[in-house]
Amino acid sequence: MKNDTANILIIDDEEIIRDSCGEVLRKEGYGVETAMEGIQGIKLLKQGLFDAVLLDLKLPGMAGREILTRIKNLEPEIPVIIITGYASIESAVDTIKQGAFDYLAKPFSPEELRVIVKKALASRKFYSQSLAMLQEFDPAASSGMVVGKSESVVRVMDVVRRVSPTESTVLITGESGTGKELLAAQIHNHSFRRNAPFVVVDCGALVETLFESELFGHVKGSFTGAHETKHGRFEVADGGTMFLDEISNIGLNIQAKLLRAIQEREITRVGSTQPIKVDVRIIAATNVYLAECVHSGKFREDLFYRLSVVPIQIPPLRDRKEDIPDLVEHFIHKYNKKAKRNIQHISPAAQKALMEYNWPGNIRELENTIERAMVLSENDQINLENLMYHGIGANLTILSLPGSGFRSLEEIEKEYIAIVLQAHHGNRSKTAQVLGIDRKTLLSKIRKYGIN
Repeated sequence: MKNDTANILIIDDEEIIRDSCGEVLRKEGYGVETAMEGIQGIKLLKQGLFDAVLLDLKLPGMAGREILTRIKNLEPEIPVIIITGYASIESAVDTIKQGAFDYLAKPFSPEELRVIVKKALASRKFYSQSLAMLQEFDPAASSGMVVGKSESVVRVMDVVRRVSPTESTVLITGESGTGKELLAAQIHNHSFRRNAPFVVVDCGALVETLFESELFGHVKGSFTGAHETKHGRFEVADGGTMFLDEISNIGLNIQAKLLRAIQEREITRVGSTQPIKVDVRIIAATNVYLAECVHSGKFREDLFYRLSVVPIQIPPLRDRKEDIPDLVEHFIHKYNKKAKRNIQHISPAAQKALMEYNWPGNIRELENTIERAMVLSENDQINLENLMYHGIGANLTILSLPGSGFRSLEEIEKEYIAIVLQAHHGNRSKTAQVLGIDRKTLLSKIRKYGIN
């Protein structure tokens, strides 16, 4: 048989579902067994070797969710596809959170059945092959965000290990600069889609009027400026993973179309009526609390549930400062290769300054700081003065310079304004607030001291 006689168990109380699904799957070369209710299905599962299960959510006697729990206790790695006649996103998402692979909403077509079973079997095969790889998973080899041994990083990476070989949608939350895109890429690179495209969509950078065209494509002449047919990001990502960064920025109209694309696994180009089937895993990210957007009516609740099947919260760097030494070592190694430098050490004073700084820009800011310090270093060591350009550690020397006594008040004021301004990325209103002066006074002092 063309599918190496993979065996599928169907648990459904409707004879027409058992028969029709069984017929479709047998034609595909699968072995099929059926059960009318949960107890019978569990007995068959204990007796035979099955590669996937189709399970109706509503059954007489034992409820579908309880059967799902028993199946996952018996065989944790077996993919279970939920069959439901109810359009409730919440119930479908809850079963996925319990460990279900995915769901099919009645009525579904033979093609939808074939596609989802094929994906489930591919997922199981990849899961088996990748167990050893994931156990040896070295996060430091891939990105800076996951370098470190803090408890929060260990928790994040444990979720990444478990979710990577699945088809579950993932919602990554965290402040700007914490490494959300890097983590999404890592999930993709350790999934069975790793040889297919990883497509990044920055929802905050796209103009809303062009968002639909960017996601779903358009046909020639569909609007002013549509001089040729364009493939959308969904088509480009077909077979792979699409990362939707800053998902909270999309409007309600596009949210509805995005939800449909995820649920139906098909898109329609702007100006066309012809649906196009797509196979894309979604990973989304945001730096805001998305549940609040739901409560305020700015984000669809059903889309929120569909995206947040597996939530991952990345902690800010200020809450995992014990990881800074490892991160610094990682970035020194990276930029030694990239910039052909030979930095070997970081002075204790520079290390202390890095540990005391609060890192409003998180990992991105730390990486930029180390790269800049390596450029400024004149030997094989990063010293405190190499960080001063960024304002880090300046409090250690702002009042005096070695061997030159105390400094004038104007010198100190000029340097301190520059430090605070740099720390707030040039935001003058925030800088004035921190300094305890009004914005007009700050602007006057910036002009006076020639601060750039």
